[in-house]
Amino acid sequence: MKSPRLYAFEILDGILRRNAYSNIALDSALKNCEKENRAFISQLVYGVIERRLTLEYIVNMHLKGKTKPKVKTILYLGAYQIYFIENIPVSVAVNETVKLCSETGLAYYKGLVNAVLHSVADNRIDIDSLENLSVRYSCPQELINMWEKQYSRENMLEILNTVNEKPPFFAVPNSLKVTADRLVEKLKSEGVESEEAFGIVKITSPFNLHALKSFDEGLFHIEDLSSYLCACELEADEGDTVLDICSAPGGKAFTVAEKMNNKGALYAFDLYEHRVELVKQGAERLGITNIVAEVNDAEHYNAQLPEADRILCDVPCSGFGVIRRKPEIRYKNLDSLSGLPLIQYKILETSSKYLKKGGRIIYSTCTLNKKENEKVTGNFIDNNREFRLIKEKTVFPSQNGGDGFYYAVIEKKND
Repeated sequence: MKSPRLYAFEILDGILRRNAYSNIALDSALKNCEKENRAFISQLVYGVIERRLTLEYIVNMHLKGKTKPKVKTILYLGAYQIYFIENIPVSVAVNETVKLCSETGLAYYKGLVNAVLHSVADNRIDIDSLENLSVRYSCPQELINMWEKQYSRENMLEILNTVNEKPPFFAVPNSLKVTADRLVEKLKSEGVESEEAFGIVKITSPFNLHALKSFDEGLFHIEDLSSYLCACELEADEGDTVLDICSAPGGKAFTVAEKMNNKGALYAFDLYEHRVELVKQGAERLGITNIVAEVNDAEHYNAQLPEADRILCDVPCSGFGVIRRKPEIRYKNLDSLSGLPLIQYKILETSSKYLKKGGRIIYSTCTLNKKENEKVTGNFIDNNREFRLIKEKTVFPSQNGGDGFYYAVIEKKND
């Protein structure tokens, strides 16, 4: 039987050395381990990813010379436990981490790991007092520089203060079946604490989503607050035809369909069939019947699609607004993202061709990068004079608890 730390090491090795996605690698591995260990394994994996730059700085202070990447991963696991998990005694953290050397075929390095971790424990530093923001928050300097240049130093610091926080979860009550008040009561009866927030429900205690009867009954769907508020800005009516261009997994589509009182027609698209299936399954669970989910390539005009009153255009993006949920996103090379704005612009321009005169289209991302946000919207308005910008908004995670987000409300002129 594998130890929880060995599971964590194997998952981290795949993420750090082979660029696997943390959520996919973790979900796959957790299926094979004991239920009572899953929370601890997740804590170790996400914790080391979140704090990778900080841990690298700490370990390198006590490590002389180079060593194997796998040994570095073992050291990061040990240092994380020493610095960030209060209920694990230092002796246990060190001893259990040293055991990993044998479990991973690296027994030769047991002495090194033992010596480095004891030195780490005996010479602790105050991370929160470090002047180097990259090390303090474990965030690449180029990303910090971008945020400061685009949003001001004050906003950059606000963003950094949230990147390692535990993200909140919001439940959107299915208005076809339940009110926010009633959902709070229902969740409480199932042992889940929650409260009303911005017209929806913020979950304030640990929960197992798929163990909740209220979820199975379709009383709510999980959607971040920023995404929910964006969907509300569409202001879709009961008889409207709505297109959700990049829909999966469908949170915004479900919110809009419920606002439409399950009337009219909402077409939800994605590029891949398995993601379209997620939308279909969600709509069925919620009892929503006015959603038609299909495969469609958002970059290319499809003459078979209907003319629409309202369009949601939530494009693929760098994801710098959801680092709390997907910690490895922070380590993306900014140069590797240089082609994204062109794709985003093409999706917006193609989507706009389906819009009726007087109709409304929302362009949105879950990133904090003006090149993907204001720059794309501005270029579109400049090049398409039959459209006008009604509203645009950037949300920082510190403002309402939701994810970092951007959306622009654009209208097609009647004249």
